[in-house]
Amino acid sequence: MIDKIYESLERAVADVPDGATIMIGGFGNAGMPAALIDALIAQGARDLTIVNNNAGNGETGLAALLKAGRVRKIICSFPRQADSQVFDALYRAGKIELELTPQGNLAERIRAAGAGIGGFFTPTGYGTLLAEGKETRLINGRQYVFELPIHADFALIKAHRGDRWGNLVYRKAARNFGPIMAAAATCTIAQVHDVVALGELDPEVIVTPGIYVQRVVREQA
Repeated sequence: MIDKIYESLERAVADVPDGATIMIGGFGNAGMPAALIDALIAQGARDLTIVNNNAGNGETGLAALLKAGRVRKIICSFPRQADSQVFDALYRAGKIELELTPQGNLAERIRAAGAGIGGFFTPTGYGTLLAEGKETRLINGRQYVFELPIHADFALIKAHRGDRWGNLVYRKAARNFGPIMAAAATCTIAQVHDVVALGELDPEVIVTPGIYVQRVVREQA
């Protein structure tokens, strides 16, 4: 019997090793798997590479992971905002590495990893510092930059409901990067608000099929 339900947040992240690359869903706080992040902080993995849309808000969630000194590098598109003081302080002190990627490129690099695509050409970033050291090509009279896919060891995502097979549905904008991150990671861990019986989710509304999800855990498990 396939049963991907984990009884605790702690057990769901117990085997995340030092040096892992981890995708974390969320657009700011929308769809951020805060409970899984807190469990990861308690677990103690260090020297992590984090892939996320931004670099944390305030002092909680992703920002708390950064503040705990667990992150070596972050790949994101929006590292600075009014409440990104934790990232700002770490970056100015030279304690964290930043790989800045335009948001569309970030999403497509993640999607490419899940789709098994070896890379893609995009006009975004051409002629800027973001294109330094990358292959460029003239296509139909326009210059493009070659971008590589982003793979991850783990993806921590948040969904609204999930079943024991790992099928997921999301709540509105909280979906954001969740589906493509689930496809791009070796092990996807989904924090869900509700675990439902198999068959209760309408197949027509399932966004992430269980084949992309290895672990499901209730956010208040």
